[in-house]
Amino acid sequence: MRKRFSWNRPCTTRSTPGASTRRNNFPPPFRGRVRANFPPPLRGRVRVGGHLERRGLAAGAIGVVLTIGLLSAAISGVIAAALASRIGRRATLASAGMLMTIAGADLALATSPVLLGIAAVTGMLGAASVDLGPFASIEQAALAESVEPGRRNVAFARYSLTGGLAAAAGALVAGTATSLDRGRLLFALYAAIGLVTAALALLLSPRAEAPVRAPALSSAQVRALAPLSALFAIDALGGGLVVNAVIAYWLHVRFGAPANVLGPAFAAIALLQAASYEASGRLANRIGLIRTMVFTHIPSNVLLILVPLSPSLPWAIGLLLARFSLSQMDVPARQAYVVSIVPPAERAGAVAFTGLVRGLGQALGPIVSGAAIQGAALGVPFFLAGGLKLVYDLSLYAAFRSRRAEHESVN
Repeated sequence: MRKRFSWNRPCTTRSTPGASTRRNNFPPPFRGRVRANFPPPLRGRVRVGGHLERRGLAAGAIGVVLTIGLLSAAISGVIAAALASRIGRRATLASAGMLMTIAGADLALATSPVLLGIAAVTGMLGAASVDLGPFASIEQAALAESVEPGRRNVAFARYSLTGGLAAAAGALVAGTATSLDRGRLLFALYAAIGLVTAALALLLSPRAEAPVRAPALSSAQVRALAPLSALFAIDALGGGLVVNAVIAYWLHVRFGAPANVLGPAFAAIALLQAASYEASGRLANRIGLIRTMVFTHIPSNVLLILVPLSPSLPWAIGLLLARFSLSQMDVPARQAYVVSIVPPAERAGAVAFTGLVRGLGQALGPIVSGAAIQGAALGVPFFLAGGLKLVYDLSLYAAFRSRRAEHESVN
């Protein structure tokens, strides 16, 4: 019978046969970050809003499509965790790669709103988020198994750093899509990368599989994660109001920012985020995961509220750069925290469950933002997002500041 999980259980590392081999054989999460995060900026961070607008969709319709994408991405994470426990991680990741191909081909070729919506249903439109999509739950569970507990904070920071650098490269490439035809070529490239992703997943070593097949997440752990997940939903709702696709679209509507300006701007944002990830792991080792999540988040949300007050495009981009240099430092800390408060066999399920709840909260955001932008209430998404996120920060610190992750005592 599996031992009951306890918040205060001492952290131990068993020396099981093959354990060291498994630790040395887990670059897949980092390789996965490259192939899973290079394409998303081509569609999620800069390109999707403008591409859908060129296809004739209004702001409200664009918000609906992005919302469907976020919901599908959240659900696909849960499905992926369940599938991985049955058919294995490699087969699940290969299937996700094929979904990337379907989404990319659809966006490159489709012209009608209904057909464009198919790309959203695949779950790939929202997979640019670090918490959503079929890749996150599998990769983060694998990463937690691949390092010693005392190195987990830095490992998750490096994992996020790898994805951040790939995101910067994708944003730079996206900046070349200054016309409909170029945008279609980028989505075709994205479809091709999906095929490569599927092939690479099948070529992974068998040791990339979970050592034990078990249910994705028990009902007891669902109940234990519910309070934390509810707070994550508040944060995600705020984040959904200002997802990067919405920010890019807002900059375009408010200041007329073209794609060749947005691409480099979001590349710079991605580079700042990547640098902040590295700092996050080291900071978490010094002050703890919860404090890292909260103390870096509060000033970033104040900056977010100031963005719509910008008098010009350079001011807006400058405030966004300052905001994003801090706003994502909570990501590796949150990831490390979630996988450290559940039993090892249920880590993928825990990531998928919290991602689902976050996705449901985030999904409402683009609809509200799209309607606000269409109605010329351009500052509303930023004010609401900043306020909700500040509520989340203060509530998280009040409720969880004394509840440490299992590995924090060994750092």
